[in-house]
Amino acid sequence: MQTYQNLVFSICLKMTGDYFVSEDIAQETFISAYKHFEDFDGNNEKAWICRIATNKCIDYLKSSARRIIPETEDKFMEQGDLRSEPLSLYLNKEVMEVFGEGCNTLPEQYRKVAVEHFIKGKTAKVIADEMGLNLKTVQTRIYRARQMLQKSMKTEVNA
Repeated sequence: MQTYQNLVFSICLKMTGDYFVSEDIAQETFISAYKHFEDFDGNNEKAWICRIATNKCIDYLKSSARRIIPETEDKFMEQGDLRSEPLSLYLNKEVMEVFGEGCNTLPEQYRKVAVEHFIKGKTAKVIADEMGLNLKTVQTRIYRARQMLQKSMKTEVNA
């Protein structure tokens, strides 16, 4: 846990954008890894734990709990901007640099879509409109770019 706690937390923070939710998901990641340790094949410990964290974040983002709308704008003001904390800024920058390098290794058609979607946070619809492409084409490129990035990140971890 001590070896990967910062990495797992930074992944969760990047994916969710919420400091407190990231803490919870990071904790769930290690609990899940502990519960399913017997299923682990012994190779690529870092990739395995990162994949669990990513899956936990995806589950959170798809969940209905995330879609609960605060009653007033005051709730947003109370929370403040947690992303301006020095540790969060450093971790976010580090994750984005590694991910950006991964995006730059992709073939041109996937690179452009990956940067727009994963780095700049644009939706497939916005990218399709800006690039003059069919929405399904952009969605397919995002999917394939994600697959290629996962493969390259897994290869990088093995090296």
